[in-house]
Amino acid sequence: MLTAMDADRPGAEHWVPESRDVDELRAAAHSCRGCELWRPATQVVFGAGAESARIMLVGEQPGDREDLAGDPFVGPAGRVLAEAAETAGLDLAELYVTNAVKHFRFEARGKRRIHKSPGVAHIDACRPWLTAEVEAVRPEVIVCLGATAARAVLRRTVTIGAVRGRVLDEPGPLGARVIVTTHPSALLRIREQPARAEAIAALADDLRLAAKAAAA
Repeated sequence: MLTAMDADRPGAEHWVPESRDVDELRAAAHSCRGCELWRPATQVVFGAGAESARIMLVGEQPGDREDLAGDPFVGPAGRVLAEAAETAGLDLAELYVTNAVKHFRFEARGKRRIHKSPGVAHIDACRPWLTAEVEAVRPEVIVCLGATAARAVLRRTVTIGAVRGRVLDEPGPLGARVIVTTHPSALLRIREQPARAEAIAALADDLRLAAKAAAA
């Protein structure tokens, strides 16, 4: 929860440099105090990948593994994403991968850190970093992985089932085409292998759609 002191913070724009070089943005992000999430987190987790990528993948926030490593999508959800990308014929190294919120929000339970979804205030506070990344990379297509990412990109609430499987009519930042799909972490909760394989195939289909839209 944001404290009264945090509520007075201007958001990330105070820390975002004028430069639209990804390396400079990443370096500056370590100093960000735009919301309270920097306090308990190990470090900021900025985007990574090809700086001229035609496709940008936007997730929710870093998880426990990402918080410790400092890189996005290196945990279990990242392995699911890599499998779906491979199935779709995409090389993750040629894409740009980031999150709507750059710090890990969690609830401590003993020695465990349990993921806690970021609030609207966190999404709004961190949006200047996402905007700067889009301006630096200038992707043709932005793939929103989950509802939090969709809200950050589109600035409105989105029901994934209502918009999944198509390129949205409304443009994203800088006119990028926008596709909304499920977050890979949701697939980890599917216990039965046939159902999980089907869900990964569906995610791969959405990534193929993104590749097709980027090439159009």
